[in-house]
Amino acid sequence: MARMEPQIRYTKTSDGVSIAYYAIGDGPPLLNLSFPSNLLAEWKIQREYFEAAARVLTVISYDARGFGLSDRQITDFSIDAMVRDIEAVLDSVGADTVRMLASAGWTTPVAVAFAARHPDRVSHLALFWGFPRVPAGMHDQAQAMLALPNIDMRFFSESVLRVAHGWDDPEASREQAAILRESTSLDGFKMFEAQAAQWDVTDDLARVMAPTLVINPRDHPSIGADQARALATGLRDARVVLMEGTSSAGRAEELSAALASFFLPGQSAGITAARSQPAPAGTAVILFADIVDSTAMTERIGDAAFRERARALDERLRAAIAAAGGSAIDGKLLGDGVLAVFPAASQAIDAALGCVRACDGTELQLHLGIHAGDVLREEGNVYGGAVNIASRISALSAPGELLVSRTVRDLARTSAGVAFEDRGEHALKGVAEPQQVFAVRKDGA
Repeated sequence: MARMEPQIRYTKTSDGVSIAYYAIGDGPPLLNLSFPSNLLAEWKIQREYFEAAARVLTVISYDARGFGLSDRQITDFSIDAMVRDIEAVLDSVGADTVRMLASAGWTTPVAVAFAARHPDRVSHLALFWGFPRVPAGMHDQAQAMLALPNIDMRFFSESVLRVAHGWDDPEASREQAAILRESTSLDGFKMFEAQAAQWDVTDDLARVMAPTLVINPRDHPSIGADQARALATGLRDARVVLMEGTSSAGRAEELSAALASFFLPGQSAGITAARSQPAPAGTAVILFADIVDSTAMTERIGDAAFRERARALDERLRAAIAAAGGSAIDGKLLGDGVLAVFPAASQAIDAALGCVRACDGTELQLHLGIHAGDVLREEGNVYGGAVNIASRISALSAPGELLVSRTVRDLARTSAGVAFEDRGEHALKGVAEPQQVFAVRKDGA
């Protein structure tokens, strides 16, 4: 496999901060949170890990405000500000729903805050060395070191990372210390750490809908079993892995396997293992069906009531898909809807109309869209440009309405027993050319 190189791009947050990011790989999107960070320094030191992950996932990494290649002249490190960075990156990449990995410490409260505020945009959440708020001991140690007279960045970075890694992983500490020095200045870190110490997402945990994997070192004095418990008890759907010892030294293969099985259910290979064969390609008809205004309904009737109704509807949707000869894609978790593929356009239309009928007698309605094109397949998953177009067409539809692309109309016009109403061409986000779409009407309607 050819060596990969990230192409650094920039985007602006809603409050005008310039954020550096890259997206690399081929597969479902994984957002990697790591700060303090410097994209180029991290890539140089951890290249093999990122390349291995990018064989099965599209890895999205960014430098948070105040760090690395992003704007350094920052005074606002509030949790709201840090969430804006993620919003800007995902909007720029065009990723509607992602797997999210908060790879250490300070990143975990930010990941929780984003997942709580955007439950429809996070399908899986992994929190590595996490906590809902900065442990007092960790903050006190950092402040004590920062208060030392004549402290310099090299001494501070080496010391604070040795403390963070529990003193028994010197190689990892040296690597992370080098990244920290490339990420920020001593004064910049002081400002960040003082504000990060005020973060507390305890109340946000219950609003996280994504299944969550919590991995903490069991015996770490600051980020150990107690912090894992504080996260897991507040989350709705959490699995906890406690590593022996206080560091990840010698555990890379085990950790990668745990993350791979969580992010890529049904695949036996770990993220560290390359795909021996390319994913098979072929043509498929793709149906997206998403629940209308799920966030607003959750606010109105409550999380538990909404999830119960959504699960009941999901069963009926999958039954309609199977009855029409389609396959629901379990590896593409949408949050509040389903993705399915079919060998024929007429089958996809039958299934979509069945999905509409499945909503009868409920408060729930669907956005529905169908497109056909070449896709890449892996066990439990499907992805490619055609999948993106189907998703965008679904988003255009009115509640309870089925929209299809011209490709689908042409395939099904003589076989589906329905009529097609031309809705004109639409520019779709992330799609180079405008797409002509048609509303499906039952024949004679």
